[in-house]
Amino acid sequence: MTRRAVQFFFFAIVSFFASPLVRCDTLVIGQKYALHFTDLDGRPLSTADGQTTIVVLATPANWEKARATGDRVPEYCLGNPNYRMITVVRFTGRHSVIGRRIAIAFVRHRINEEARQLQRRYEARKIRRDARRDIWVVTDFDGAAAAQLGNVTDFRVLVFAPDGELLAQWSDVPGASQLAAALK
Repeated sequence: MTRRAVQFFFFAIVSFFASPLVRCDTLVIGQKYALHFTDLDGRPLSTADGQTTIVVLATPANWEKARATGDRVPEYCLGNPNYRMITVVRFTGRHSVIGRRIAIAFVRHRINEEARQLQRRYEARKIRRDARRDIWVVTDFDGAAAAQLGNVTDFRVLVFAPDGELLAQWSDVPGASQLAAALK
């Protein structure tokens, strides 16, 4: 074999075996995804169940980014059953049963704080709904929920159409106009 043939053969073999290691599992805009989650209140959720869905992947360290994303959701989405935002809180490391309970208690406390603030926005818009029922948070201790979102990062925002089509995604807090454009 010539030197060039050996190089090509070597490159082909390395590429074949290395491809699973460098495979990119990011979700693709325009593709449909029926991702399934269960929130802290035991409610089953899917990205393909007929609602436009914002999914925010966050960690306890960057919870404020998730909050900032929620603050940028257009007013016409508030209290509208055609739209929702699911926050997936990814916990890293091992957690004992007691550690998980403490983390869940902390998350529930944050949810109740957010519900009070969202309720004020509802009242300002004369929306007669319990804002707490419109907050969906998934705690992810084993990485299963985050794994559905492709390459796991510390923070991610994805917008899905009612049929599960991925409309937009960001690795940082999107601007209000960017988010509004994706939700139209």
